[in-house]
Amino acid sequence: MADERQYRYDLIVIGAGPAGERGATRAASLDKNVALIEKDDLGGAAVNTGTLPSKTLRETALYLSGIRQRGLYGVDYSFDREVTVDDLIHRQREVVRSHQMLAGQSIARHSVELFQGTATFQDAHTVQVSHGEGRTVTLDASFVLIATGSRPFHPPGIRFDSKFVHDSDSILRIKRIPKSMVIVGAGIIGCEYATLLSVLGISVALIDNDDKFLPMLDEEIAGLLMERMRALGISLVFQRRVESVQRVGEGIAVSFKEGDELTADVALFCVGRSSNVEAIALDHAGILLGERGCIVVNEDYQTTVPNIYAAGDVIGSPALASTAMEQAQGAVRHMFGAEIQHEASEAIPTGLYTIPEVAMVGATEQTLQEKGQRYAVGRALYRHNPRGQIVGDMGGLLKLVFEPESRLLLGVHIIGEQAAELIHIGQACMHFRGTIDVFTQSVFNFPTLSDLYKYAAYDGLERLR
Repeated sequence: MADERQYRYDLIVIGAGPAGERGATRAASLDKNVALIEKDDLGGAAVNTGTLPSKTLRETALYLSGIRQRGLYGVDYSFDREVTVDDLIHRQREVVRSHQMLAGQSIARHSVELFQGTATFQDAHTVQVSHGEGRTVTLDASFVLIATGSRPFHPPGIRFDSKFVHDSDSILRIKRIPKSMVIVGAGIIGCEYATLLSVLGISVALIDNDDKFLPMLDEEIAGLLMERMRALGISLVFQRRVESVQRVGEGIAVSFKEGDELTADVALFCVGRSSNVEAIALDHAGILLGERGCIVVNEDYQTTVPNIYAAGDVIGSPALASTAMEQAQGAVRHMFGAEIQHEASEAIPTGLYTIPEVAMVGATEQTLQEKGQRYAVGRALYRHNPRGQIVGDMGGLLKLVFEPESRLLLGVHIIGEQAAELIHIGQACMHFRGTIDVFTQSVFNFPTLSDLYKYAAYDGLERLR
């Protein structure tokens, strides 16, 4: 049954993930009439299938495995029975439900009109929403923001049955805890799943077709993470390209083009993501697409059609919830000519929720070497830090990279407990173009991991002398 009603808005937002919600509420705060369309649950992949579920699963794995406490006080606190799926996903369900509710409250509080259904472009200003039993409504607006996110990429020729062969979405709905797993793709997602599953006693082989491990990381930090992963029992296999995955009894065999194979209970593919653009009929609006369906935008997040903008995973890298929200705000400011109250920091941190955590912001030694730029380094070890000793992290490291003459901070690289939190101290310093003197002059609480910054700065100055 068709509904011929037509609604007029200042802005239509397609997708209610981090970018969509932030774009819609930001426009509403500018007194704009906003429609938000979502075909699934509020929150997008960040809340429902990606960021929050996987990070909650990590914390659950740490708790159930007792790995943080093993041997710390002379007692083994490891879990004394077999871990079940219910053990793993109970807390995850609660976190997801809570954030879906918060997203709904934010949308309602800003008086954004929510339409549940599938959006398709009719033209550059008109979007049709289909929602159940053939019902449709037509929305018309001056501007459109596309924030439809992304999904796991499925390599051609691989059958994903969500039982023996999974992607990073379906693994969250796994029915049984396997004893062994082959993970294809040693990027951030692959490494995060490899470590959290291995602490639960699952035998993990992590495969990648590259010969370089996490090339965006500082090489020293990447090397330490590899050591810790191997200590967890993870088998790291590089320069292998998957040719096929076949069922073998109650498991699978992954064959490689190089001629060898690995067997396991299940396989998990973490080989990148594809933009969600197929269902929304972008051809009706004339929008240009790039690789893996990424929407092409300019520096203001404007597509090749001037009144249509895009933000978040749908435009590709860096595909982070934090940057997606900033992109959406930037798009809204540009489309409505709003005064910029603040410029987003160019010092964007990256966090890997592996075990142990890794975080970075700014330049690495390698990038500075490639530029021929002089630099100096200061390091502080967790095992020399009282709080590091208290929490039992004997392998953590905080590393500062800075200019020798001005002492301007160029980069921060951390591996260890709370790395993703600690990185923001360095980020703030870099945003305000601070030097490492900020850390030597700061008074940190004692005992804290934050004090690592002071001693890394002292170490850097001592090396200069």
